[in-house]
Amino acid sequence: MKPANAVFVQLGTTIFETMSGLAAECGAINLGQGFPEGLEPAPLLERLAHEALNGLHQYPSMMGIPALRQAVARHEKRFWDLDLDPMRSVMVTSGGTEALAASLLALIAPGDETIILEPSYDSYAPIIQAAGGIIRSVKLSPPSWDLPRDRIEAAFSAKTKLIVLNSPANPTGKVYHPDDLRFLAELIVRHDALAVCDEVYEHLVYDGHSHVPLMTLPGMMERCVKIGSAGKIFSLTGWKVGWVVAAPPVLSVIAKAHQFLTFTTPPELQGAVAWGLDEYRDGYVALADTLAKRRDRLAHGLSLAGFSVLPSQGSYFLTAQYERFSADNDDEAFCRELTSEAGVAAIPLSAFHREPTPTGCIRFCFAKTDPVLDEALARIAQWSRNQ
Repeated sequence: MKPANAVFVQLGTTIFETMSGLAAECGAINLGQGFPEGLEPAPLLERLAHEALNGLHQYPSMMGIPALRQAVARHEKRFWDLDLDPMRSVMVTSGGTEALAASLLALIAPGDETIILEPSYDSYAPIIQAAGGIIRSVKLSPPSWDLPRDRIEAAFSAKTKLIVLNSPANPTGKVYHPDDLRFLAELIVRHDALAVCDEVYEHLVYDGHSHVPLMTLPGMMERCVKIGSAGKIFSLTGWKVGWVVAAPPVLSVIAKAHQFLTFTTPPELQGAVAWGLDEYRDGYVALADTLAKRRDRLAHGLSLAGFSVLPSQGSYFLTAQYERFSADNDDEAFCRELTSEAGVAAIPLSAFHREPTPTGCIRFCFAKTDPVLDEALARIAQWSRNQ
């Protein structure tokens, strides 16, 4: 039999599936996979029921229902002062990952160089490679995950097609400062490049930090693709409703890739999200305060148990170093031990690198209920006393 696409053949089972399976097998509390618990907004669920009974149930436009595209445009204006034509600059996708796939497949031609910052969300690299792109990765270092400007500047060249920027970042929780964004914008313009901006955690920013979309900087509207996610905004990750915001010439090409991926997204979900963006905004704006408290609850308990907890400025995640318990940087082995012996699952940061890169860091999701976090911390505390 002739071989399949080598990019996908060489991929193993994702670490998220592996650790979730191990957690189930061991009866462990799963703080690995990044989905929230106990945060689903009742008004939005009620609106979905209304849409299911009274809304559309056949194919909507592949670009998304007008009501949602208009609501996204209003959202971008309200929070980021972006003036968008909803019918030319907004497209609905089946989640943020599909938005990423459509954007990268549409914009990257074979041989184009694409810059990613590692650790990074695990879907970036295989999509870029499947499109024929050449990855130039720039590694970030704990505890602050600051941009290494000299290495980023060296990564740009005349062959650079785009950079993927994730802020607030998964897995590190890093929120990039406007000075960082101005530095990147200058490089993007100088090298006639683009930026695909994964901003799905745009409303989950803590401790006085501010999310600034790269698209809002001078000259960046025409060079940026901004990706959003209703799943992250409303804590409804299973709904898989996302969107792409871009200048019309760029979006028109991305739409052509999107039409042959998912084509469209359930219209009743789109209708509920459209309602929520306008009518439930106080709820999703307040979510950051709720999650900051859960982050602090988890961080405090992990610190007491002996972990070195790193700053988390945004997202659902915090990272921790475990040097008190092991001098071995094999973070996957440590996560397996924590799952089987302490009964709590986390994700190794090595999973967020293209090449095996033991980091000595693991990622926890804090978007869980207080009782779940407390039980997880009690288990870790008991385990740590025996180390």
